[in-house]
Amino acid sequence: MMFDPIQSGGGGRGGGAGTLVSRVMAHVRARIAGRTLGPGARLPSIRALAASLRVSKSTVVEAYDRLAAEGAIRPRRGAGFFVAGHAPPLSLADLGPRLERAVDPLWVSRQSLEADEAALKPGCGWLPPDWMPQPALRRALRTLSRAEPGALAEYGTPLGLSPLRRLLAQRLAGHGVEAAPDQIMLTESGTQAIDLLCRFLIEPGDAVLVDDPCYFNFHALLRAHRARIVGVPYTPHGPDIALFEQALAEHKPRLYLTNSALHNPTGATLSPLVAHRVLKLAEQSGLTIVEDDILADFEPEPAPRLAAFDGLDRVVQIGSFSKSLSASVRCGFIAARRDWIEGLLDLKIATSFGAGRFGAELVLAMLIDGGHRRHMEGLRTRLSRAMAETADRLSAIGVEPWLVPRGGMFLWCALPGGLDAARMAQTLLAQNIVLAPGNAFSLAQTAGRFLRFNVAQSGDPRLFGALERAIATADRSPDLRIAVK
Repeated sequence: MMFDPIQSGGGGRGGGAGTLVSRVMAHVRARIAGRTLGPGARLPSIRALAASLRVSKSTVVEAYDRLAAEGAIRPRRGAGFFVAGHAPPLSLADLGPRLERAVDPLWVSRQSLEADEAALKPGCGWLPPDWMPQPALRRALRTLSRAEPGALAEYGTPLGLSPLRRLLAQRLAGHGVEAAPDQIMLTESGTQAIDLLCRFLIEPGDAVLVDDPCYFNFHALLRAHRARIVGVPYTPHGPDIALFEQALAEHKPRLYLTNSALHNPTGATLSPLVAHRVLKLAEQSGLTIVEDDILADFEPEPAPRLAAFDGLDRVVQIGSFSKSLSASVRCGFIAARRDWIEGLLDLKIATSFGAGRFGAELVLAMLIDGGHRRHMEGLRTRLSRAMAETADRLSAIGVEPWLVPRGGMFLWCALPGGLDAARMAQTLLAQNIVLAPGNAFSLAQTAGRFLRFNVAQSGDPRLFGALERAIATADRSPDLRIAVK
């Protein structure tokens, strides 16, 4: 976990919420929760911690005393302070910055998943059910109901359903990615694919680069693996190359986790020039790149892929079908070099045993369905229309898109007049509207004015009416504005 030094303006005693004492306590708790300080480990000396956090020694003394009173640490006369007892259960919230719950990535996910059917969910990351190919899914279910018993009741092979892997190899070739079927391993989801790759490629404490902003669950997954997350600002053409190079030199990261096609949340597209520069820097530094291509089906034309330029040497590509076919049918994949697939197979067996054959059979049946191509063409047209309409309606009330993407479902928009997106989200949640505030996507917490809108979930006029009313009352509601520090 990265920690910024606490700027001290004095002794810091008093210890209420948000004071220096409580922040020092939060820092120690986070290290204990993240297992960088295990049971029985000696804490830094009072002098050393005060120097590293840039606070007074009296602040650290009071923080240690309070942690000892809670039972989190124990003093030993003449030896210092030590972590008490057994390690607490892993808390992802404690591994991240202490944020307002409205900008906590896990909060955003839970609100979207738990919202009732009457809720508006412009902040969620998936299509409405009636936008999905339900007729094809029902045909696939009927077909599978007549399949031989093994398709319904047996574990899948470790690599996964062979006909689906052959089809995936053909689909990847359409994006310029050359991957033989034995270089493709099926997973239960895109999330499981990233989890397996983190288990395979990094150790606790390793640095991992992410875009800033990026898909917020990248943060949660990497914290679960105790990675040291480093953000690189993202531009309309890809990561800021100068800062990318600087991060490589300063942090020596093992991985870079990114989207290339339709970037989440910004909708930006990686340019060929930036892609080549990223790959050159990766080669020079020994960096491995995990390219999440989950939104590939929504592209009007294929954009550059790092995996295509690289030939799956130091780039691993992942994907899934939860966005385009069904979120209930869990099936994803990893495309990687052959010598890595063997190790990934062992990890997959250890963590989930056999592949989910039922889901893979359903996905295969839907992909080869005669109506699939027509459905996807119609879906891209529908999304393009929704993108234009949503951008126009938001601009009319002063909410401006950062850019208008060439495809996909996401619009990254700035609120007017210094409005705080997290507070806006809390206000609209009371009206049963779930938003996705920008700082949930930003490691550096520099996206406080931004919201990510899912255009497929933004057609209801109530959304724009609620936003317009909140913006109109902002002059009388200083709580809705970003605090000036």
